[in-house]
Amino acid sequence: MSTPASGGFTKEMARNIFYGGSLFFILVFLGLVFHTEQRLPERTNQAALTEAVVRGKAVWEQNNCIGCHTLLGEGAYFAPELANVYQRRGGDASGGAFIKAWMQAQPTGTPGRRQMPQFNLSEQQLDDLVEFLKWSGGINAEKWPPNIEG
Repeated sequence: MSTPASGGFTKEMARNIFYGGSLFFILVFLGLVFHTEQRLPERTNQAALTEAVVRGKAVWEQNNCIGCHTLLGEGAYFAPELANVYQRRGGDASGGAFIKAWMQAQPTGTPGRRQMPQFNLSEQQLDDLVEFLKWSGGINAEKWPPNIEG
């Protein structure tokens, strides 16, 4: 390897730094991918993905719930996080009953509060949405949301 008289980099030195740095960051990337692939099965909800859950997700998407709410931290921050709403409101049949009653009572008309629109969902759609929210609450979100009320 030749060193220039001025003490700067030669093309060969720059090329070696580039290749060495590229190799280093490729190895870091591969390590992160491997780590993520190992952790994902532990974090995924192991409960069966039923037809009701799939239909509930369709209700969620068709009514653009993510336009106001977050689910596992994704979405708009206009309204509360809903990944833990089933557990937050009882975690059993009472949690589902609360969600359904809340949806049917909208808008509340309370002055000074943000108002949720009335979507006029059928009983089946409400049941499916509850199942979807119940299922999504079973995902290990690494302690998200940081507070119980989302």
